[in-house]
Amino acid sequence: MNRQQGGKGKGKPSGRGNRDHRSKGYGKGNAPVKKANTQKNTPSNSDEIRLNKYVANSGMCSRREADVHIATGLVAVNGKIITEMGYKVKPGDEVRYDGARINPEKKAYVLLNKPKGFATTTSEGKGRTVMDLVANATNSKIKPIGRLGRNSKGLLLFTNDDAVVKKFTNSKNGVARLFHIELDKNLKLEDLKKIQGGFKVEGKLIEVEEISYIDGASKKEIGLKIKNTGNTIIRTIFEYFKYDILSLDCVAIGHLTKKDIPRGSWKHLTEQELNTLKML
Repeated sequence: MNRQQGGKGKGKPSGRGNRDHRSKGYGKGNAPVKKANTQKNTPSNSDEIRLNKYVANSGMCSRREADVHIATGLVAVNGKIITEMGYKVKPGDEVRYDGARINPEKKAYVLLNKPKGFATTTSEGKGRTVMDLVANATNSKIKPIGRLGRNSKGLLLFTNDDAVVKKFTNSKNGVARLFHIELDKNLKLEDLKKIQGGFKVEGKLIEVEEISYIDGASKKEIGLKIKNTGNTIIRTIFEYFKYDILSLDCVAIGHLTKKDIPRGSWKHLTEQELNTLKML
C-alpha cells in the first residue's frame, strides 16, 4: 500500500506531522490555540482628525512641517498648547496656529449678486436669507463679509478665509465697496462736500473714500465708495443730513463687478481675481 495513503505508521501520526499541526494553531488534543490580542479596543471617531493633518489641510504648511510646529508649541487646541504627536482634533474644537485660528476646509470665495428680499444673516428663522442663495455653491462653511439690508441689493462676498475677512473689516486699509444710491430728494452740493470731507456723529468720525453725483441722472442718485463693511453706516450718513434712502445697490467690491452675474446668481472667484483682491 502507498505510504501517502496511510500504510506505514497509520496508527500514529509522525513527529513531523505533529509539528505541522501545531504550526497551524493547534495545541494538545488538537484544540485551537487562542492568540493574545495585542490591539487595544479603543473606540474611534471617524469625525476626528490628526492635528498635523488638520494644520496641513488648512494650507499653512505640509504635514511634516506641521509636526515641527506642533512640537515647538505653535499650535493650540481650545486655548491649550498641544505638543503631543498623534493628538486628534474633535468636531467643534478651535485650533490656532501662532495665535491665528485655522480651518481645514478648502478655502472658498463666492460672489453673489443679491436681490431684494433676502436678509444678510447666517441665523435660521429669519425668513429668506442670502445663505439660501449660495446653499449649493460649496461644501465649505462660508459666511458673508459685511451686510446688505433685506431691501438692499448688489454684490456680497462669501468666504471661510479669515485672512480675507480681516482684510475687509479693516476700515482704513480694507477693500472699498462702490454703491449706487437713490435718495428721496436731491442731495445738496454743500451736504455732498461735508460728507466728502468727513464729519462726526456722536463723537465718531465718519469718512468715505469718494462721493459724487451719477452722470446723466438726477441729483437724487449718488455714487458712494466706502471701506466700512457695515450696511447701517451708509444709512447713518444720509439720516444725519435728513435724507431717506430709497434704493441701495453695491455695484463693485474692489475690482470685482456684477458683470456676467445676473441678480440672484453667484460665481466662484477666479485665481486671478483672488490674487488681485489680496493685493489691494
